[in-house]
Parts: sequence; structure tokens; C-alpha cells
Amino acid sequence: MVETARLGDFLKTRRSQLRPEDVGVPTYGERRRVPGLRREELARLAGVSSSYYTRLEQGHSATASPEVLDALATALRLDDAERQHLHTLATPVRQSRARRPAAERVPEATGQLLDALTGVPAIVLGRRSDVLAWNVLGHALFAGHLAFDSVGEPRRPNMARLLFLDPHVRELYADWPSKARAAVGNLRLMAGRYPDDIALHELVGELSAKSAEFASMWADHRVKACATAVYEMRHPLVGPLTVTQQTLNNGTGPNVVLATAPAGSPSHVALALLGISVGEASEDSPLVTRPPSERR
Repeated sequence: MVETARLGDFLKTRRSQLRPEDVGVPTYGERRRVPGLRREELARLAGVSSSYYTRLEQGHSATASPEVLDALATALRLDDAERQHLHTLATPVRQSRARRPAAERVPEATGQLLDALTGVPAIVLGRRSDVLAWNVLGHALFAGHLAFDSVGEPRRPNMARLLFLDPHVRELYADWPSKARAAVGNLRLMAGRYPDDIALHELVGELSAKSAEFASMWADHRVKACATAVYEMRHPLVGPLTVTQQTLNNGTGPNVVLATAPAGSPSHVALALLGISVGEASEDSPLVTRPPSERR
């Protein structure tokens, strides 16, 4: 069965976000009752019949060929991640009894990588943005106000939850809305890929109830793949710095997020000072924390 409701919601929302003038659709000065393109206008741009597109958006059609989806993606001006998300939403989902997924673990190779990155802030995030592990610098940069070993607790820190509900983490980002939209966009991608993930749906429900900003961003249906982004941060220990956050993923396991700055730059110096201030080389505590069951 195709998740027609999810597909229809995505199409309707993204259609409403496109203005006629953005895609060269003449309006002849008429006053329009609703924002964005009309169904027939988008259908015309995609080269499909208006009745077929209407059935697709309303969830009355369970078929959409890759060619039609690509045509709709082009008409909606979707980027590569959004185009793939559209295809994911139109893919038949095997119906099964909902169940809580197994706890995510840090693969051995990822743990070895984290062990080696002692001079670079690094954290390991699961698909719901749960913090599975971090090194001392990663902990100090992203969530130094939390206990270092909190990743071993049943309710691990979750970066999306921290971004929206934790004032300390919110204050870290000079352009908080940009970082928040990236986090929501990634959760949207994950929700498309894992429609039966109960824990993910619970997280979205919690954040939607507790944060009007999250609820608004979630309703936009924007998706964003984790990649590389530059953020200005305001750290309570070392002051302002600009870091490039890079996400490494082998396609199967969790994400490794690194924060770097150009060698010799003020931000690079700030990261070095952060390492000194938290005693990165201290022998009294481990350099990397992950759940006891995953330590070797």
C-alpha cells in the first residue's frame, strides 16, 4: 500500500509554497484566494492531467510512475534530497504491526574513528538525532552543560530536542533558525524512510506539542540531508567562533558529525582553547563516551 496521505500532504504543502511568478505562470492581475499554485497549474507544468494530479494529491490514486514523480519534482523545483524524498513517499510500504525499534548502536569501526579524533569535536548521532557517543571536545562544544556520560542513560540526549527545548543549546547558535530548520529537515527525511519508527513519531509529537516553532517548521514539509554547513556559535567558555559542521555517513550506520575551523583562524584557536579548558588530555576521564555495552 502506498502512503498516499503522506505523499498528498507533501505535494499540497510544496505546491502552496510556489508562487505563480516563480515558475512563469501568468495570473493576469487576478486576485487569488489561496497562496501558491493551483492544482491545474502544477499539473500543466508537470505534463499530467489535472484530474490525475488531483487524485494523487487527495490520496485517491495509489500509482505514480518514477517519470511522473520526476516531472512533479521538476515542476515543484525540488532539490536532489527533496526529489528523493518524494520518491520515498510514493514507494509501497509493507504493512506490519508497529513496534519499537531496537536500540541504535555505535558500530565498532565508528567507535574506532571516534577514538582517533581526539583533537576534533565529534559526536555520533542516530537517525532520530539521539547522541550515541561523543568525544570530550564534541561534548564540550555541543552540550558541555550535560553530564559527559549521559549518552549511556536510557533517555539519551537528543540534538533536535536540545535545539528546541534547551536554552543553553539554543543560545549556542547565532543563527538558530537556520540550524533548527536543518534539524527538522533531517527528521522529515528520516520519517519518510522509516514510517514505522514509533520512537521517531513520539519525538515529533513531543516537539510539536512543546514547541510552536518546531510545529511550524514541521508543517512546511521541508527536507534537508545532513551534509556540510557553516555555523556561527557563541560558546560560553571560549566566546564566538565559526565552525564547519560535516556529517560523515557510510549509508548504513549512524552519522558522525565533526566541527572544524581553518588552521590558524581565530575559531581554530578557540577550539584549541576549548580542548585545554576541558582537560582533553586528562588521564582521569575517558576521551570518548558511549554506552558501556559498546565499549571495548
